[in-house]
Amino acid sequence: MACHWPTSSTKTSNTRKGAATMNKVVEKPKKYSLVERTPAVSFEEERLHRKQRLAATFRLFSRYGFDQGLAGHVTVRDPEFPERFWINPLSKHFSQIKVSDLQLVDHDGNILIGDKPINQAGFVIHSAIHAAHPEVIAAAHTHSTYGKAWSALGRLLDPLTQDSCAFYEDHVLFDPFSGVVLEAEEGRKIAQALGSKKAAILQNHGLLTVGPTIEAAAWWYIAMDNAARAQLLAEAAGTPKPIPHEIASLTSRQVGTHKGGYFSFQPLWDWITAAEPELFN
Repeated sequence: MACHWPTSSTKTSNTRKGAATMNKVVEKPKKYSLVERTPAVSFEEERLHRKQRLAATFRLFSRYGFDQGLAGHVTVRDPEFPERFWINPLSKHFSQIKVSDLQLVDHDGNILIGDKPINQAGFVIHSAIHAAHPEVIAAAHTHSTYGKAWSALGRLLDPLTQDSCAFYEDHVLFDPFSGVVLEAEEGRKIAQALGSKKAAILQNHGLLTVGPTIEAAAWWYIAMDNAARAQLLAEAAGTPKPIPHEIASLTSRQVGTHKGGYFSFQPLWDWITAAEPELFN
């Protein structure tokens, strides 16, 4: 079979085409923005939105390995009755939770919708947070492995990576550990310590995150556990070099907004709802 090598004119033509292609690549990209959610038109629509995202959060947390026995709870405030919130039932594996499993409780601990018991510690912590912080729509706490491991060190996370800067000067350490949180006063102490931050490290216990949407609160939990894992690995390998304060503060403003947390949750929502559509039941 004969081989036909390109002529000089062909090479020149191809070179020009390549240059044209490169010029297209380096053109300044057009500005764009992610499409935000259209506000709900009724309490019923907003309630369903929150409950579906809450059920999806449990499915996602299971995929990440955050569930452990009876421990772990995520809550979302009811849109019509803000003094009430939805929570997972006790002893229901995260991987099996559906919208219909969610329990509605008030700040007195009365189960208003649902017939399953709830985690007492979960109620104490979350009721205090929802009562003290009306801007908080959702809160998440589990006994995830890396979060627990990091909490045992009694330290805040350092700004070691771009991702961990989301929590720079935006999380607190709650100490000391005083046993399972079963007393209302301990819940109020956690809520007070949290202040206006998006997250807390409960010493010898685990992580806690909050947000103005269920999407943001869920994403911050995933991101914080990942940040704890990254720092544990970095410190095990050597001596990490933290990002300087000025750059860490700038990066925090870039990657640590609740709007960013909301949008970061969307790919996970798309994934888990396609993989496990029964969660809508």
